[in-house]
Amino acid sequence: MTSTTTTLPTRSPSDLGVDARGLLALVDGLEATPGVEPHGLVVVHRGAVVARGWWAPYSAERPHLVYSVSKSFTATAVGIAADEGLLTIDDTVISWFPELDAEVTDERTRRMRLRHLLAMASGHRTETLDRAEAQDPTNVVRGFLLTPPEAEPGSVFAYNQPCTYTLAEVVRRASGTSLVGYLRPRLFDPLGVDVAAWQRDASGAELGFSGLHTTTDAVAALGQLHLQQGRWGDEQLVSAAWVAEASRSHASTAHEGSADWQQGYGFQFWVSTHGYRADGAYGQFSLVVPEHDLVVAITSQTTDTRALLDLVWATVLPALGAGGSADDDARLAARLGALTLPGVAAPTGDGAASDDTTRGAETVGAPAAGTWTVAAGGDQPGLTAVEVTTEGTPTLTLVEGDHRLEAALGLGEWRTTGPLATWAEQHGDHLLVDVVFVETPHRLHLDADRGTGTVSVRWRTAPLHGPDLRTLRAPGPDDVATR
Repeated sequence: MTSTTTTLPTRSPSDLGVDARGLLALVDGLEATPGVEPHGLVVVHRGAVVARGWWAPYSAERPHLVYSVSKSFTATAVGIAADEGLLTIDDTVISWFPELDAEVTDERTRRMRLRHLLAMASGHRTETLDRAEAQDPTNVVRGFLLTPPEAEPGSVFAYNQPCTYTLAEVVRRASGTSLVGYLRPRLFDPLGVDVAAWQRDASGAELGFSGLHTTTDAVAALGQLHLQQGRWGDEQLVSAAWVAEASRSHASTAHEGSADWQQGYGFQFWVSTHGYRADGAYGQFSLVVPEHDLVVAITSQTTDTRALLDLVWATVLPALGAGGSADDDARLAARLGALTLPGVAAPTGDGAASDDTTRGAETVGAPAAGTWTVAAGGDQPGLTAVEVTTEGTPTLTLVEGDHRLEAALGLGEWRTTGPLATWAEQHGDHLLVDVVFVETPHRLHLDADRGTGTVSVRWRTAPLHGPDLRTLRAPGPDDVATR
């Protein structure tokens, strides 16, 4: 697989006046901040990559579910389609769905334009996905357009998944192909993005608002394309006029969260305290900071995205233009080349796994083979049993109904099998296993108790799509998703 950085040069930080100590502080902070689990990092300054690394078992070539960063890719597809004359953002939404014209009678809905959907300003005051699906479980667009907005389109912001889903459907209708099919020659191929798989709903349509699996490099390339006003090498992939519109605030978000969420919303990009960003659940970011000629791409797992952004602003921005040394460059390169995530947590006094990732190596013994029934009240109700075999290559099997997910069992180290990575340790009667679904942000903690014959199951962060473990990977051509 080709990495997107083949289309961007790599430079030592000091070559560009960047103090590598600031980038080292970012890496240290990502590892030390409670609740933040980093997976991938790419820093681009003045058009060159100055830092790039992945925490094992994650890797450069592996796709990663980027959640709502998907929205920014969908918006870019709208921009390209507008540049090609396939649509205009002042088109009414209903004009793209003539089969619904007789049903959609609400006047505000009929005045809704594509620009309102791009800005999350459909006139609805809250998220409408559940209401849209209740209206029509098989057709999100129809359900959305039959859910009347409470205010005039363009007058109020509400983060609203059907806005983006509808935009994706407009691109599909305008282009006559899928979203990935449309973007492949126009965006992904020019950027060098080989890996781009999108979750689809039961109708076979890409979700648009989420579900894109792609690399951290691709997330960086999207940001760099926008930083370069839509130009990539000798090609203008999307117009500079579109980038200017996408990156400025069209809807007030003054009442949203903290400062980085209060600066306004563009066309499927958030305006930040510094620049603007593509922003996905659990810490997927493409941070675009034009005033510093900077892009920072992060894939991760965290529920404290504010802390993650604050860390970038506090460490990277002061390092720019501060000068640097070859010795610090070398330290950074060595650090980035040896990144790894900690494995399972050590058990607490009552035998349950704690959130403390400090492991007592002296208590770790050989793994116990066996079959454990999943204890009631776990985080993954469909998981019924966990099996471990130790003859030959130790193997973990997750039993979910009629489906069995098998992976080599990593004993005190990460072992990757397809989309699964495992790390196991035996502590007394407890076999602790962490299962990382390496094409997503998510990690599953297992605590198998030999005394009770049961295993407790806990997600570090719960997946937002799909109820089944086998769906936690980049989708293939025949896969569909329910959400």
